[in-house]
Amino acid sequence: MNWQVHMQKADNRKIGVILLNLGGPERLEDVEPFLFNLFSDRQIIHLSPFAFLQKPIARFIAKRRAPNSCKAYRLIGGGSPLRKITAQQGATLANLLGQVGDFKVDMAMRYWHPDARQTLEEMGRAGITRIVAFTLYPHYSKATTGSSVTDLAAVAAALPYDFEITAIESWPDQPDYIAALVKGVHRELGRCADNPTLVYSAHSLPMKFIEEGDPYLNDLTKTIIAVEEQLAMRGKLCFQSRSGPVKWLSPSTPDTLVELAQKGVKEVVVMPISFVSDHVETLYEIDIQYAELARDLGMRLVRTRSLNTDPLFMKGLAKLVIAACRGKRWL
Repeated sequence: MNWQVHMQKADNRKIGVILLNLGGPERLEDVEPFLFNLFSDRQIIHLSPFAFLQKPIARFIAKRRAPNSCKAYRLIGGGSPLRKITAQQGATLANLLGQVGDFKVDMAMRYWHPDARQTLEEMGRAGITRIVAFTLYPHYSKATTGSSVTDLAAVAAALPYDFEITAIESWPDQPDYIAALVKGVHRELGRCADNPTLVYSAHSLPMKFIEEGDPYLNDLTKTIIAVEEQLAMRGKLCFQSRSGPVKWLSPSTPDTLVELAQKGVKEVVVMPISFVSDHVETLYEIDIQYAELARDLGMRLVRTRSLNTDPLFMKGLAKLVIAACRGKRWL
C-alpha cells in the first residue's frame, strides 16, 4: 500500500509540527552565549547543589570553553549548519504532509534560536493549537528529548493559547529511518578496498542517567539490531562528545579506534548513529579529529553521510507525524 493514504480530515484546522533539536551557534560570536544556555539547563546538569549558583557557574564555564569551541566551529565554516538543515528538513516534511492535510512545520531549538516560546507564540497567533512536538533525536534521553519536551510544555502552559500537544519522543527502529542508515553503510562499503570494520559512534551520556533508568542505551540497541538485520556484518558501539569529570558511557570513539588499530584493522566505516543532521559532532569531531587520529594509527576512516533531507528518511518522518495525528483523530 502506498504510504500516502488520503483520508477525510476530522475538521479543517491546521496542524502545527514543531521539530525539536539542540541548536547551535551560527556565528563565532554566538558560541559563548550558546554554551551558557546549554550549561544553564539544570535538568541535565547540576553545577551546584544550589540552584541560584547554576547560571553564574554556567557563565564561567562558557567563557572558559568558548575559545576552544570557536576553533572547532571556525574549521567547519564559522558556525553550526544545524538551523539551516533543520529548516530544510521542515520544508521537505511540509511538502510531504501537505499531500494528506493542512500543516505548518517549524522548529524549536533548546539552546538557541528560535526557541520554544518564539515558535509557540507564532503558532498561537496564527490560530494553530494542535501541535505535534517531534524530536529529531531518534533515541530518547532526558538530556535531549526530555529536556526539549519539558521546556515546550512549560512554555505552552504559560501562553494564552489552548494548545493540545502530542509528542513523538523516540523512533529508534522506524523502518524508513533504518533503511536510510543501511543504504548509507552500503554506499561507504562500496568505497572501501579492505575488509572494513563498522563503528557506531553515538553521543555519550553520563552513566548516572542510565543507572537512573534513562532508555537511551536501549534505544540505541534497537537501532543497531534493526540495522544489522539487513547487513551482513556486525559493528562496534562507542561514544563521542563527552566532557567533564563524571563517568560517561564507554568505550569512547577514540579509544575504540586505537583498539581496532592494535588489532590490525586498516579501514573503518563510522556511522554517527545518534545524529540525523550534520553539525559540529560530525563535521569536526568525526571528519577532522577522528579521521586524523585514524591516519596517525595507520587506518582509513570514512563516515556514512548524515541523513539530513535524505528522501527515504524524510518519508519515514512524515509517516510518524501522520500516525501521531491519526492517533489523536486530527486526520
